[in-house]
This record gives sequence, structure tokens and C-alpha cells, in this order.
Amino acid sequence: MYRTHNNGALRLQNKGETVTLSGWVQKTRNKGFMVWVDLRDRYGITQLIFDEERSSKEAMAMASELGREFVIQVTGTVIERESKNPNMATGDIEILVAELTVLNSSLTPPFTIEDDTDGGEDLRMKYRYLDIRRKPVRQNLIFRHKVAMAVRNYLSEKSFVEIETPYLIKSTPEGARDFVVPSRMNEGQFYALPQSPQTFKQLLMVGGMDKYFQIVKCFRDEDLRADRQPEFTQIDCEMAFVTQEDILNTFEGLTKHLLKEINGVEVNDFPRMTYDDAMKRYGNDKPDIRFGMEFGELNEATQHREFNVFNQAELVVGIAVPGGNQMTRKEIDQLIDWVKRPQIGAMGMVYCRYNEDGTFKSSVDKFYTEEDMAEWAKITGAKAGDLICILSGATHKVRAQLSALRMELASRLGLRKSNEFAPLWVVDFPLLEWDEDTERFHAMHHPFTSPKPGQMELLKTNPADVKANAYDLVLNGNEIGGGSIRIHDKEIQSKMFDYLGFTPEEAKAQFGFLMDAFQYGAPPHGGIAFGLDRLVAILGGQETIRDFIAFPKNNSGRDVMIDAPAPIDQDQLNELHLKVIYN
Repeated sequence: MYRTHNNGALRLQNKGETVTLSGWVQKTRNKGFMVWVDLRDRYGITQLIFDEERSSKEAMAMASELGREFVIQVTGTVIERESKNPNMATGDIEILVAELTVLNSSLTPPFTIEDDTDGGEDLRMKYRYLDIRRKPVRQNLIFRHKVAMAVRNYLSEKSFVEIETPYLIKSTPEGARDFVVPSRMNEGQFYALPQSPQTFKQLLMVGGMDKYFQIVKCFRDEDLRADRQPEFTQIDCEMAFVTQEDILNTFEGLTKHLLKEINGVEVNDFPRMTYDDAMKRYGNDKPDIRFGMEFGELNEATQHREFNVFNQAELVVGIAVPGGNQMTRKEIDQLIDWVKRPQIGAMGMVYCRYNEDGTFKSSVDKFYTEEDMAEWAKITGAKAGDLICILSGATHKVRAQLSALRMELASRLGLRKSNEFAPLWVVDFPLLEWDEDTERFHAMHHPFTSPKPGQMELLKTNPADVKANAYDLVLNGNEIGGGSIRIHDKEIQSKMFDYLGFTPEEAKAQFGFLMDAFQYGAPPHGGIAFGLDRLVAILGGQETIRDFIAFPKNNSGRDVMIDAPAPIDQDQLNELHLKVIYN
């Protein structure tokens, strides 16, 4: 056999035992008469010792030739270390090697396989199989496994059934762009890779499965950023004969279970906030409530003087930065430059210092009195020693800008603590949102979302006011899950397609199978999908998902390790009846 123990298993109580270990050479230290080797595998590191007085000449010679990342097997005796290492689980012992076998040699790796590596991200992505050998990446993947198992165990105990749904499906016009797959056997026709198993899980409810879940790969051909990948994993769930309250209680329970099981953290019942309140108080629909800095709307307190920037704005809004009065003028100017970046898009920022003696000093002193600024402090909740930051402009834009500033300030002030967890349900989303490009309404979630009870008729008169029977679960300023109660009646679903601009022919071509199924006794149903990649990263104390995915893509959607996507052979193109035109 290749090993009797792994490299994290041996302790002082194994002293005197003859053992066989295998793994990778982490590093060697050669003193001539004695060679030490750190042997690594997934489970840990064990120190080996080769001694010219106690080891064979052959073993000593081979040990002197070992390079980093050689794969070796050794047999030897467990002895007590003279110089113990309290930072290693195996730090009390070492292996006096009697036999050494080189199972495979290795080139010198392009970066050090250590916790603090000298390899940049691009290099590590190219050699991801080497990066996985590093403890931080390896532990992240094991952590992901633990989260997935905790999810499976919890849902299985709640009578959910894990069911696989197809990966080759039909393209639909709603949502993000699909990845499409040409069909060789059906000339000129294409499959799409699923953005979610949405219609299939609804059909499973029609089929009477009652409670379904799946940890499933999904695909979206969209622009990328640190927390997005073209392929991602969802915890996809659906339940029959449920109301919104049933869904929220079930998956609040799952989230509490994960926080306790994985992080050892117990949280109280999750607060709930309407979409409208979230936008008004925090400027976005996934607020981080680990800290304050809630928005204060300042129109009435600012638009009575001759400062036209505020007078002409649709919304004037500010936040109180705790302890912000300690910022230097240079630091405040840097903040102003930060909000004026193209990514944020603000024209500028007004600030007001709330001094410890109760006086105020602002960048617009000549327009406003001390009494005015005291009112700003009251509205924003500022205290002596704080700094009030104020933006103005079109409501939708300025809220997004101030929200970005709030999060940036929280990061700079150390308020976004990775070991604190603040979950939140956001409810009562708009059912529809207006698209300026197409000049029509689109479903904010998807076209199968049910309106709130009693609001269907509003679609005819005030479609923008209709609220969806939908909900998002937010954790530490990140949306980790979202879902809705679905439409389960064919006539209501037909009306919804009509409101969204589908012709009857388009609706039948795209979703006729679902409409047909609704004619055979579809139960009331609803569900939710969690983003597993993002959930795992947050539970792991991070917000970037890449290190929790075994083989991630880069920001351009490329796998630099296998060099994909890539051109395909002309014979394959011919079989698929495709012609590629290069610019």
C-alpha cells in the first residue's frame, strides 16, 4: 500500500510505530549529514528526517536530490522531535526514514506552494491544479463541500427530494443572454444551457413532487465581475401548497442552520424590509445592515436657500459618517474624487463637519446657516464628531451613488466585519420595471412571478405600482437568495405574458408546455434559489467567489488553464451546419 497514515494523522502516541507515508515534498533542508523533508498531502504536513548514521546511504543520496513537489513514498519509524513545532498538528514527532521511493519527479513550480505564495492571480489561474495544493484554496473547497452537505442534510430532513433537471433546454428571450448549443441532428436548431431550472421545478410541482431541491449548475452569458461567473451553482428549491410566509420560514430555518453548523453563530429571527424602504433608507435592494449610516432625505432642509445645485435636484440625500470629522481635508477631497469616478458618476459631494463643540462647518457655508446644518444633523442622525456627506441629483441615480459611497466608507472604517452576520428579508418588490431601450415593461424577477393578492387588476391601470409576491434574502449586503410565489393559473399566466408584450403566438412558442401543464391541476407553489458560490464565500468570511470554485473563469470568461473558449475544427463546424465569419 502507498500509505498507512495521512500526513496530518500522527501524534506522540504513535512513537515507535513503523509507518508508510506518501505525498508531495513541501521543502527540504540539507545539512550534509542530515536532511529534513516536509511531506505534504491534503491532511497536513509531517517532517521526515534522513540521518547518515541511522538511514541507509541510498536513502540519504535520494533525499539530497529531492526537489519541491516531488511525489514520494517513505517508510520509517515515528520518533519524538527534539525541537518541537507547536504550530503544526504533527509538530511533536518526525519520521526517521528507512526507505524512500520517488513516485514522480516534478519541474520547479512557477510559484511557491505556500499559504503566502509569490504567484499572482493570473499565474495561479493558469496553474490552478498547483494552486489547489495550497492550504487556503484547499480549505476553501473543503469548506464549500461542508456547506453543500449541510444544505443537503437539512433539506432532506425536511422531506425535500433532490431531482436533476435537464442541461440542454430551449432558449427564452427573458433574462440574461443564453449560452447556446447547436444540434447536429437538427440542422439550424439550438439548445440553450439553463439560466435556472425555473420551468422544470414548476413542472415538478405540477407532477406532485411537493418539495424539490437541486444543487445545480446554471449558465449566463453576461458581463462578469468578482462575484460573477458564466457558470455558477444554485441551491434551487420549490414547494407546493405554500404561501410566502411558508417559504420565508423554511429558508430562514435553513440559513440559521448553516450559520450555526458552519460558523457557530446563532441569530434571531430575520428582520423584514420592503423594497421601497430599502431603497429609501439604503439606496439599494440588498442593504448591509451590520452598520448604520442610513439615508436622510434633505430636500425640505436644503431647497430653501440660493444653492441651485440642491434647488434643481430631484433628491438631496445624506449620511452621517461616525467619527468622520477626524478626516483631513485631503481625505475628504479624496472621497469627492472617488464619487466623481465614472463608475459612480456623481458630479460632486457637499460635506458638513459636526464639531465636538456643537458647531458646524460645511463646504457650502455661504448658503446655509448653523440652524440649517443642525437640521441636516437631525435628519441624518449625525452626532458631534461626525461628518455629513450629501449628494444630489435624479432620485434613482443619486441613491445608487450614495449607496456606493456608504459601502466604501464602511470598508474604510472597518465596519464590514466578516465574522458578523446580518441577514435580512427584502419583500414587496415591484412586479414590473420599465426598460428605456425597449420602451416596455419587463418582469423584475421573471414572468412566472405572481402579483400580490388582489393586485392583478392594477396591471391594467397602474402597472408600475403592482407589487410582486417575491422576496430576496440578503446577507451582509449581498443577495444570497431570491424567489417568489408563482402563477399557477393558465389564464393569469396568459394575461401576464400579454402585459409583458408577448403575442399569443410568442407565448405559446416559448412557454406552451408550461401553459398546457397548468390545465391539468397545477397546485399553488413557490420557491427560492440561493447562489451557492456567493453564500459559501460570505460564510467563509469573503465576498469574492473565485477562490471557492475549483476551476473558475477569469474576468473575461476565459479558462486560462485549458485555454477555453477556443476555435473548433472545421469538420465539427460542418457537422453542425455552422459557418464562422471572423472580423
